[in-house]
This record gives sequence, C-alpha cells and structure tokens, in this order.
Amino acid sequence: VQLQASGGGLVQAGGSLRLSCVVSGSALSLNIMRWYRQAPGKERELVAAFTRNGDTTYPDPVKGRFTISGDVAKRTVYLQMDSLKPEDTAVYYCNLPTIWGDYWGQGTQVTVSS
Repeated sequence: VQLQASGGGLVQAGGSLRLSCVVSGSALSLNIMRWYRQAPGKERELVAAFTRNGDTTYPDPVKGRFTISGDVAKRTVYLQMDSLKPEDTAVYYCNLPTIWGDYWGQGTQVTVSS
C-alpha cells in the first residue's frame, strides 16, 4: 500500500491550500482516512478524519477552517485548508488505518508566513 501526499507549499496567513493523498497498491477499502500534522519539536496531531459514509471529525484548532473529503473511486482524500495561520505550519501526513496497522504518506510541508 502506498500513500502519496501532495499540495503543500508556502502561503501567506489567511491563504488557502488543498492537500491530496492518493492511495495505491491495494484494494483495501478506504473506510477511514485521516490527516495528521507535525510541527518542529511537537508531537504528531490529528487534524481531520473522514469515514466512507461521509462523517468527518476535526479538532478545535482547525474546526471551521479545514475540510476533509474523499473520492472513493479515485482512491483520493483531500484536505482543504482555508484561513491558514502561522501556527498551521507543519508537515502534513495522510493516514490509512487498517486491521493490519496504519499506513502513512511521506508527508508534505505546509508553511504559513505571517
């Protein structure tokens, strides 16, 4: 199973970015997909979760600004990030949890300048 994340970059505060994560190499059902982030010197934290039936979960720091969505046919999950803040600066990782363990993308850097 391979997860390929893309879409990161440098953006000014208040701007937007859209991250994508393509899952390949397996016919695993994408029942749950998640995005995490890790800032320098901090632990990895969950920023969004998406289930196959459309349920979504966001922690308070990103609620109302981030939107996770998925295209099951394209085996792709997206993270739309709006009203970005400097504290959103981090490496963002997509995650596919399975009964055999978690699969992770390689990470994509998001940098928000003030």
